[in-house]
Amino acid sequence: MNFDDFLKSISKIENIPLPAEASQFKMVPPFRQELLRQQKNAIKNAKKAGVLALFYPNKNDETTLALILRKTYNGVHSAQVGFPGGKLEDDDKSLQDAAVRETFEEIGVPIQDIQVVKQLSQVYIPPSNFYVQPFIGFSQSTPSFIKQEDEVEAIIEVGLQHFLDHNQVVTKTVSTSYSVKVEVPAFKLNGHVVWGATAMMLSEIKDLLKQML
Repeated sequence: MNFDDFLKSISKIENIPLPAEASQFKMVPPFRQELLRQQKNAIKNAKKAGVLALFYPNKNDETTLALILRKTYNGVHSAQVGFPGGKLEDDDKSLQDAAVRETFEEIGVPIQDIQVVKQLSQVYIPPSNFYVQPFIGFSQSTPSFIKQEDEVEAIIEVGLQHFLDHNQVVTKTVSTSYSVKVEVPAFKLNGHVVWGATAMMLSEIKDLLKQML
């Protein structure tokens, strides 16, 4: 989709109710809902983080979404695809500030170029005990990406039409942080399998966009 057309449509998003769990739970493994019930006390003491779904025009003026492939490291989110973002720091005034700041730090998009248009539904991530607040926003200009070398393996630029294509929702067998292999619904984007919390957030974004485009 042409980015100018996307900008005209995105103005409607403020008035669209969040689909929340109705969208998120389309992309969860069978045990996820039960796990959330078991983790209610942990959620109350969870760490907080903000992430940003950033849309922008590519060099052909086509609407594109930025995701990141995280570095391989000794941690629960090693080598996974996610949104730019990170934990709330003492200097951050809000989770939105944290998401925008981390987007600048991780992929180099200047803070002043980012316009946040909607706060999405929070997602709890049991393995790392984070409650993540996603936001959706855009940059009107094509970013000159600069990846944070110690955290980001690659920046993944996903075309809007590719993201919205229902054929990109697949089922994959993955190894969870609990050393158990399970079949999960996932997005296949630019050859990368995206599952778990990021897929839950993407599902809500997809359902929102389909209402307004």
